Parts: sequence; C-alpha cells; structure tokens
Amino acid sequence: MNAFYERLDADVFRPSIAAVGPWDPQLLHGGPPIALLAHELHEFGRGQRGLVADPAADRAISRLSVEFLGPVPLAPCRIEVRALRPGRRIELLEARMSVDGRDCLLARAWRVLREHGCAPAVPDAFEPPALPPAQAPRHFVGVGPFPYAEALEWRFVSGGFDTLGPATLWTRPRIPLLSGEPSSGLERLLIMLDSANGVSAELPLREWTFVPIDLQLSLYREPAGDWIGMDARSAIDPGGVGCAHTTVFDAAGACGRSLHTLFVRGR
Repeated sequence: MNAFYERLDADVFRPSIAAVGPWDPQLLHGGPPIALLAHELHEFGRGQRGLVADPAADRAISRLSVEFLGPVPLAPCRIEVRALRPGRRIELLEARMSVDGRDCLLARAWRVLREHGCAPAVPDAFEPPALPPAQAPRHFVGVGPFPYAEALEWRFVSGGFDTLGPATLWTRPRIPLLSGEPSSGLERLLIMLDSANGVSAELPLREWTFVPIDLQLSLYREPAGDWIGMDARSAIDPGGVGCAHTTVFDAAGACGRSLHTLFVRGR
C-alpha cells in the first residue's frame, strides 16, 4: 500500500485497500475519496482539467461541501468536474464521483483568489495543543483495527477511539493520496476529517449508527506541515439528527471549521 489511490486514466482512479473503512472490507472510508475529489477540483481550477484560468493565480479552495449519495466501493471510480460559476477572483466548481455508473459523492467548491496584503489579519483565538509523543494504536471498542485507521498515525491530546465524547488530536497520513504525487495540506486534512464524527462519538458504535450524510468545510488558509489536527465534538437530538462540529488546525493555529450532519439510529 504505497498510496490511497493510483491514477488509471485522466479521470479514472483505483483505490487501494488502505482506504477501506471499519464496517465492510469492500467499502471505503469517506476520507480518501473526499480528498481525491478536492485534488481533482483543484487541478481543474488550475486549468489542468478543462477550465481555462491563470495557473499562476493563487486560487484556494475556501469552502468545500460534499454530499454522500451512497457508499463508496473498493473499485475503480470516475470523477467528472465542471465549472458552475467561472470567475477571475471567485469560482464555483462541482465534482461527481461514480463507480460503475452509480454516483457516490457530489462535491462543490468555492475557490477564492488570495491576494497578499489585501486585508488586515484578524487571528483566530484557538490555541493549538502541543503534539504528544508517539502513542500505541487505539481502536473503537468492539471494532478493532482496519486499513484506513492504520494508514494514518494518530496522536490524541484528549479523547480517543476507545473513549466517548469530544476529542482533540493530531494526525498525519503514512502514505500519499495519489501514487507518485505529493499530497497538499488540504488533501492531508480531508483524508482525516471524515473521521470527526467517529473520534467524537457520544454513543457506542456497536449499539448506534451515526452516519454522516454530508461534510461542510470552510477554510481561511490551507494547513501546513506534516501534522494536522482537529478538535471535534458531537451533539445529538432525540429526533435522531446530530452534528459533528470541528476546528481544524496546524502548528500555527486554527485553519477553519467543518460540520457533519448525522443520521442517528439504534442498530
């Protein structure tokens, strides 16, 4: 497993077993597929996938919304990207991931032109915690290890896979997103971010399902460095709907916020 994905064609990708989640050996965790969508959105926006734009312009994905249309199988996928609202400073792109003709994920990204010095800095008050020393692997109670979890290194400041409630942690992928290509800070962030509802679980996984039906991420800067962190917590209403809300950060401080909407039911 030298990467989560390898490129088979311009828009076709094959996942490795490293992307497999905890519940079914033929289904992927959401993190690597979402990161792959972000990779293709960025490449398209730079003009490498059909949108004619200035490749030197620093357009960053400042908001990413992903809708989960169904499970993502351990099988080659196709990604189609189009521009919904082209623009010199602000543009809206859409990417769709399908497997065997069935749509799995739908993503939309706002890319915003970054212009150095065009606004005063207003820092976020969030203080990133220190990176803990290496930790022994920890697993969800009653679930055990699975490929995706083992493909990342996890260091918890508080909480844990084996602990209910909020969690603050640092992670770094052990392998790149795409074989032969370096992973960006955004891609490394997204590889881990779909685990926010799991690490901040308030209910036992063996007794309850709290499935994310979407992911919304707003960033004011892309994270830097090998290690990226998240401070995640979940809230659940008795009606069976919940939210996992997360602060994402690096060594310099907070980078943005994310939100998952959760479908919650007893197993």
